Amino acid sequence: MKKWFLLLTLCLPTLVLAEDALTLDWMDLIPESERNQFNDRGMPVIDHNNDQPLQSMVGKVRPELNNSEVRIPGFVIPLEGDANRVTEFLLVPFFGACIHVPPPPPNQIVYVKFDKGAPVQELWDVVYVVGTLKTQTVSHDIAQAGYLLEGVKLQPYDDE
Repeated sequence: MKKWFLLLTLCLPTLVLAEDALTLDWMDLIPESERNQFNDRGMPVIDHNNDQPLQSMVGKVRPELNNSEVRIPGFVIPLEGDANRVTEFLLVPFFGACIHVPPPPPNQIVYVKFDKGAPVQELWDVVYVVGTLKTQTVSHDIAQAGYLLEGVKLQPYDDE
């Protein structure tokens, strides 16, 4: 009996998290008062006059989302892991973000830490990442992210 209770207690947060997570769209990561500064893809107007356009730092994060259990769709840019599993990655709103310059602004990039590791074969298409969202800046060589997501589950994108 105690073993079943312990097992249920350990698994329950993950089960509840996936079902009760707040489903976010990328525009939800931008404060409402700033949404008029972005186009419909969540990108500010880009100045292409430089040889190497820099990441725009326009836009703030939404502090009220800190510690929220969320589910957000996106494309994965692997950062850490091995041939089978990725443990850290950037989640971005559109294909090619961060690979082509400039990357989206920080409030349109989520740095994901996935302790269990995500299977590599599931990362080439759009996926939902479920976990706890933090309003924490993470700097990486590729780009600066305005959010950190402690990922616990991947789900196929179902375009509801």
